[in-house]
Amino acid sequence: MLVVRPIEARDYDALYRCAVESGFGFTSLPVDEALLRSRIGRAEEAFGQTTIATPGEEGYLFVMEDQATGEVVGVSGIEAAVGLTEAFYHYRLGTEVHHSEQHKIHKVLKTLTLCNDYTGFSELCTLFLREPFRKNRNGRVLSKFRLLFMAEFKARFAKNVIAEMRGVSDQEGRSPFWTWLQKHFFDMDFDRADHLTGIGDKAFIAELMPRHPVYVNLLEECAQQVIGEVHENTLPALKLLKSEGFRFRGYVDIFDAGPTVEAEVSQLKTVRNSRVLTVTIGTPENGEATLICNRSLENFRALQAKVTMTDEAVVMKPEVAAALGVSEGDKVRLAPL
Repeated sequence: MLVVRPIEARDYDALYRCAVESGFGFTSLPVDEALLRSRIGRAEEAFGQTTIATPGEEGYLFVMEDQATGEVVGVSGIEAAVGLTEAFYHYRLGTEVHHSEQHKIHKVLKTLTLCNDYTGFSELCTLFLREPFRKNRNGRVLSKFRLLFMAEFKARFAKNVIAEMRGVSDQEGRSPFWTWLQKHFFDMDFDRADHLTGIGDKAFIAELMPRHPVYVNLLEECAQQVIGEVHENTLPALKLLKSEGFRFRGYVDIFDAGPTVEAEVSQLKTVRNSRVLTVTIGTPENGEATLICNRSLENFRALQAKVTMTDEAVVMKPEVAAALGVSEGDKVRLAPL
């Protein structure tokens, strides 16, 4: 049985392995020991704070663990609020019209403008599932359980949430969009810029990024084509988020031009359809696959299981209750998977 739980210091080696396997363009999971240990420490601190009333700089990081072997098979995270102390950059796609009535010329031009419009938003991030476990809806669980967590602990998160999607790059990590930026504004490769951002060194962005709107039609054709497009490996994740209610509003990553999608937390499908029911331990009849979490913060657990539900109760097997850390009569939050 695969169970999602808060990350702990003992999970460092597993987190490092996930960072290595995640490959190019995975900014929030760089192969950097100091940063990875720092992220674990931030998460332990966030889960240990029981009196948070408003979202701040908390970072919640979770792992998916195979209970039979103790092996960590994936990682997933939520940032409570981005950009509060360090600038959080995006390019905003806009439109500029050049018109001359006298000469009967009307040109509609697309622009890219550097902005910090998502400051204060919550962010779904750091989603990575190891290759052998990308089956049996495990990826769906690893993504969607975060919405149950946000529904359960509303005060810890902003009204709106975003998710940055990995943009187009080749097998060597070369991004057509970054290649254009590098040629004109930067003297560093994509890996270096991506790594610096991942470890929190973002000053170079403000120092070197173009300060004025960029006309999209001046970019090389290959760079224009990838604006707002996702890496092929990211398509399933994007499809899942769109099914929840996330939408693209014209904001893209400043390095690879991958799309950022956004939503209002309360309107997300899993949040709207989630219910709090009382646990009954038994044998579910004609059970449906359901996403379930307990209501604990420090000892949070989430998983998928077949259960049966009434208006007030949910019937689950003893081993499912044990994995969730709940007993007969306890409350759990659940939603269709």
